[in-house]
Amino acid sequence: MPDSLDLAGEARVAHRLDEARRRRFVGRRTELELFRSALVDEEPPFNLLFVHGPGGIGKTALLDQYARLSAEAGRPVLRLDGHDILPTPHGFSLALSQALALPEGEDPASALSGLGNPVLLVDTFEALQPIEDWVRSHFLPLLPARAIAVFAGRNAPAEPWRSDPGWSELSRVISLRNLRPEESRQLLAARGVAPERHEEILRFTYGHPLALSLAAEVMRGGEGAADLTTDGWDILGPLVRRFVEDAPSPLHRQALEASSVAYRTTEATLAAALRLGEEAERAHELFEWLRGLPTVEQGRHGLFPHDIVRDAIFQDLRRRHPEQLRTLSRRIARVEWGRFLSSEGPDRHAAFWGTLYVRRHLPFMAPFYDWTTMGQAFAQPARPEDRQQVLAMVERHEGKESAAVASRWFEHQREAFHVFRSLSNELTGFACHLLVDAEDEAYAFDPALAAIRGYVRRRGPLRPGERVSVHRYWMGREDYQSATAHNTTAASAVVQWVSVAGLAWSFVVLRDPDFWSATFEFMGFQRAEGADFAVGPHQYGIVAHDWRVEPPSAWWENLGRRYDDPGHVPSPQSHPGATVVVLSQPEFGDAVRRAYHEYTRRDVLATNPLARSRLVLDRPSSRDPGAALQSLLREAAESLRGHPRDEKLYRALWHTYIEPAPTQEAAAELLDLPFSTYRRHLRAGLERATEWLWLRELYGSGTG
Repeated sequence: MPDSLDLAGEARVAHRLDEARRRRFVGRRTELELFRSALVDEEPPFNLLFVHGPGGIGKTALLDQYARLSAEAGRPVLRLDGHDILPTPHGFSLALSQALALPEGEDPASALSGLGNPVLLVDTFEALQPIEDWVRSHFLPLLPARAIAVFAGRNAPAEPWRSDPGWSELSRVISLRNLRPEESRQLLAARGVAPERHEEILRFTYGHPLALSLAAEVMRGGEGAADLTTDGWDILGPLVRRFVEDAPSPLHRQALEASSVAYRTTEATLAAALRLGEEAERAHELFEWLRGLPTVEQGRHGLFPHDIVRDAIFQDLRRRHPEQLRTLSRRIARVEWGRFLSSEGPDRHAAFWGTLYVRRHLPFMAPFYDWTTMGQAFAQPARPEDRQQVLAMVERHEGKESAAVASRWFEHQREAFHVFRSLSNELTGFACHLLVDAEDEAYAFDPALAAIRGYVRRRGPLRPGERVSVHRYWMGREDYQSATAHNTTAASAVVQWVSVAGLAWSFVVLRDPDFWSATFEFMGFQRAEGADFAVGPHQYGIVAHDWRVEPPSAWWENLGRRYDDPGHVPSPQSHPGATVVVLSQPEFGDAVRRAYHEYTRRDVLATNPLARSRLVLDRPSSRDPGAALQSLLREAAESLRGHPRDEKLYRALWHTYIEPAPTQEAAAELLDLPFSTYRRHLRAGLERATEWLWLRELYGSGTG
């Protein structure tokens, strides 16, 4: 049975946890009675209950009690959190299927109906605003007649819920407010706070549940008298600093600080941030301690402190120990980058934002990222019906001529277009990430491609199979190429840079290259001199990155070094990989043959042109290019094993270069072959190994 489906049954630790939470829960009598009556009525007075209120007001704690009451009534309970759900119908259905542990392809709505009278509890409902219409019109009507759904979020129900005559009758709305004084005293007493401290804390917190819990944890009140729901940081700052100082050990304090730096915290995050190495149990212990704190919540991607608490701890760390902040940022960024490379879809986008979020304190990033809008918009593939709005945006910001070019691209590569949607499901912008053969004359309709073609030709032609990416359009509906639009398009762009096979160049088209040059230089993109172009009345510039010169692995490593240098000021200098060589196919073959002849001499291998190629720089051991090239040559030879037809080629290659016989004649004798046959096998083996290496030079180390 899935964890989220909680039916009444034998006692477990979960039941003890529920009982502890029940004992500590105070107040909300009206809200509990309303829900209890709906559970027991043969025909419930409502099928949908909205619970809304500001952060920290106690929505999740109330859902805990609703889950307990439902289980006591013998009702199956399903709990979801909008934090963990991609806001699309498919994402919602997938979350339901996972919570119900359904086989792939089984309809979750039908499965819910099969449970009888389920109770569906959805926390952080504001994150699902893009699909509210679908939830209201398509999902909820399929539930059984006695089913009850509870949606908890920060926002009151949208107007369509209220204006629909059906839902206005079958739903109820609860607006959570601060606890009453007597309820606040009960909460403090349940937390073990001495009665003589209660009035002082009540004057400070005004009954805000989160503030009460914090005050109870540190056993000390504050001095402010403002409402915490509006003056969060000013009031909570001193309180949270005490909370940090009272952590059980310096390591616990560092774990709390790491959770304020990371976007989401996992055991792997803590292990890397705190350098715990193989101490998995220690990382687990710290993770469980964090999870038990009243100010920390949990989503699908990990733990996160309440927004107010996170800001307070983060700002305190930034002022008190900036070097520690840089260290934590660097270590957590490595974890997130590893997640980025190993994940896909929404998880990959979340990991990408995790790598950026840890750097949000760097002043030179401020103009180019809008952290306040992170998570407030999402990108999805453009649909045919989006075409009109997309072209209208281009015409509004760039003119009719540019819109005509965009229209042609929409016909040629609609898959390159991604639209940005807000949490209210409005189309707020779009991006167009083209993937092209720059030499293809079919794209002559776009002046940008003509400029890029000329730029590439001046720096050496593309090799067979190589392509370029062109981030041709990216804009917000209202604010064009703004930080908010940059937020939304950046993840998709980086995904393309690190995952497309055979990518030689990436280009980004900019209306205001002078404004954006600093951030793109920092990212390793240089101004494409001589590639400016005009469409209609507007002039555009282009920035470029050559992935053959600085492949993704080296790019990320160099970018990390720039992040770690707090005094770094981007400048239009050559990037660190400028000495990397880009070999033509004949030159590459010659270098491979020479490398095999020099296989046993690692120092000589380090001077081979291959040692400065993408082939070697993509290797984790590239700091020792001779060793990295030696390893690659051996792998290329071993790739011939396992195929009966190729075994003879492998043996000829192996006993000539990897574990060489004294002479080629001796190798032929060792293999029991006529010398002419041995030479034929050796030539064929070299050709096959060279082909294997060439594919990795073009398409990266993941090539099969």
